[in-house]
Amino acid sequence: MESITKNRQTPAVLLAMIERAYGAAEVPAGAHWCSELGHGWFNVAYRIRLRSGREVVLKIAPPPAVEVMTYERGAMATELAALGLIRAHTTVPVPQVEFADRSHELCDADWFVMPYFDADNLGLLEQTPEERAAVNKSLGALNRDLNTIAGDGFGPLGGPYESTWRATFLAMIEGVLRDGERRAVDLGHDYAAVRAVIAANAGCLDEVTEPRFVEWDLWDSNVMVRDGAIVAIIDHERAFYGDPLIEAGFTGSELPAFGDASAFIEGYGRGPATEPERVRRRLYCLYLVLIMTIETAYRNFPGTANYDWARDRLDESMALFDRGTS
Repeated sequence: MESITKNRQTPAVLLAMIERAYGAAEVPAGAHWCSELGHGWFNVAYRIRLRSGREVVLKIAPPPAVEVMTYERGAMATELAALGLIRAHTTVPVPQVEFADRSHELCDADWFVMPYFDADNLGLLEQTPEERAAVNKSLGALNRDLNTIAGDGFGPLGGPYESTWRATFLAMIEGVLRDGERRAVDLGHDYAAVRAVIAANAGCLDEVTEPRFVEWDLWDSNVMVRDGAIVAIIDHERAFYGDPLIEAGFTGSELPAFGDASAFIEGYGRGPATEPERVRRRLYCLYLVLIMTIETAYRNFPGTANYDWARDRLDESMALFDRGTS
């Protein structure tokens, strides 16, 4: 995927990174030792074959001169923290960080390396409906395990924390709206009208009193599968402490364009949603599609397909509040 946030480096810089991480004995020699993994939207990632033959992934944060959205600031630090928490407190399969460098001595951004998983990316894998439902059910169970991690407060993994989820979520979605206003993004709805919908429905957020680890970005493209089993969850830079109902797997329960959520919900082990829970999910859908619409002004995606698709989902999300929860 093409985006101006991808901080591509020269082969010479990549070799210097490998030497720093693994020592001179593992610096690749010859040709064809590096290829870019192209399915991500934000960071650049390289698949690198070390001199010993072992393969690793080197991931580099965006260049500091590129403006990112408010919620994306410090994303790689968030991912490193998330990976540590997940490995310490759950059985969810995630990569082990083998080396991380935040010195900015070799390039202008944070970077780290982890093992390469010889597996299929779920977002690119052709499956029957039955096979996909089985994976989604497993994904729901793994996501529930992630959500067992308790936080000391609501907000970013590294703080600062808020004492209430309402204050945290309202600040999150307001940050996105301000990002949109800063780039004059056309939402197809007045910003004031969007804020009015949020304010009118914010009371349901007060039901959430326990801050839990939220992966949030757990889409198909961040799931690695081998022989029908999930072997790794990747890309954790958007994690925070909040309400598990904001997880990506629940989105299709309110916006069908995101896919059938029933197998995920079954695997997660949740029963029917209450009325306040459905309102919360709809607020979370609104938050997501606002990001998807507004980020197109920050990523410089080619063409308008991403914006057009997101705008349609924004219209659908706003319409949910007109229909209520019936």
